[in-house]
Amino acid sequence: MAQQDIHRELHVDQYTLGLVGPDQEWAGTVADGGTIETYTPPGCWGPMVTPEFHGGHEVTRPIRVAGAEVGDAIALHIRDIEVTSMATSTGSMAEREDAFGDDPFVDHRCPECGTKWPDSIVEGTGEDAIKCAECGANASSFGFEYGYTVAFDDDGTVGITLDEDAAHELAEDAAEVMDIPANSKQHPILLYEPGEMPGTLGRLRPFIGNVGTTPPVTMPDSHNAGDFGQFLIGADHDYGVDSEADLEARTDGHMDIPQVREGATLICPVKVDGGGVYVGDLHANQGDGELSLHTTDVSGTVRMDVEVIDDLEIDGPVLLPPEEDLPFISKPYSDEEREAGRDLGAEHDVDVETDMGPIQVVGSGATVNDATQNAFDRAGKLLEMSEGEVRSRCTFTGGVQIGRLPGVVQLDMLAPMDILEDRGMDHLVREQYGL
Repeated sequence: MAQQDIHRELHVDQYTLGLVGPDQEWAGTVADGGTIETYTPPGCWGPMVTPEFHGGHEVTRPIRVAGAEVGDAIALHIRDIEVTSMATSTGSMAEREDAFGDDPFVDHRCPECGTKWPDSIVEGTGEDAIKCAECGANASSFGFEYGYTVAFDDDGTVGITLDEDAAHELAEDAAEVMDIPANSKQHPILLYEPGEMPGTLGRLRPFIGNVGTTPPVTMPDSHNAGDFGQFLIGADHDYGVDSEADLEARTDGHMDIPQVREGATLICPVKVDGGGVYVGDLHANQGDGELSLHTTDVSGTVRMDVEVIDDLEIDGPVLLPPEEDLPFISKPYSDEEREAGRDLGAEHDVDVETDMGPIQVVGSGATVNDATQNAFDRAGKLLEMSEGEVRSRCTFTGGVQIGRLPGVVQLDMLAPMDILEDRGMDHLVREQYGL
């Protein structure tokens, strides 16, 4: 791409129809050290109930980062997240088995006329509002097993769940209330007007559920992870794969880790030239584990700076969350703690390793145990440590946190800075934590 097409700042408001991969249309090219600003529609429920979608999210078109080549990594410094929706609906899901083939997130079909990924229209509100444009049948693959509607305060600090009457009122103006972007193809989930659990107050803290780099094969955006990716194995649709080994192409953009928020740095693998950074699936809040499999999907803007890290060769993301989000034993050492450690080392005639920094290696797999093993493998490769050393350091200076059930985790560790320096990423850790 010509030099004049490389932008210092790039605004993106174009989206894919539920897919990530090298054949998606590029949104443009941003300079190494430049800034990406995205305006994204909600993930999960809106695309899930819109039968045109080939995946469960609506993410941005991929963005090239100038100079990023396969084998490098791209650090995403998340500077700002702003929620623009005023309300959303969510809950646990019920599948409508006659409206899909192998996978309700992917291979949609009209239950009446059989059209695959049918165009759809909206008539009224409620769970039968989304109709096949061809025959008029209810064409959505999902309804709520237990659903609720949440309205947010003007400051975006708290939300409350609404009763049926208030949910219906918002459903009458669903697209505007949810601020569905003009280029979005999804139907707003507020149309479903669920009203269970009314009057519950919750704290809000927005984060990005699906963000990262493009895999070298095309896959549904919601399945770019080791747990959701399991649904692709043996599937009889356009994106099915033969075995677990085929999922190694994933880049684990779909993490649903609440700490991927404003102030975090996310280091992502480059598996196609240019990286193909994409953003989607903003959430207003979520508890660890995303226990109902879905949370408060919202529209919003994200602003982040990008930085190419040459030859890092990671297989999945490495997260540097805001310091306040780190577990107690994984926080950077204070000067007093370092001094106490050196004194104790002198007493026992041991050289004490005090120059260490926090990292979180993201792992994913069919189960939490599989995801943790994946994180062990990735951490061992990154740090050139045996699994025994990784397990020991994580036990003594870290731990494991659950991003999403059934299988996304963060493996916490205080890593020696000399090893991080050898890998070319020590400056990221020092800048993130003021070391």
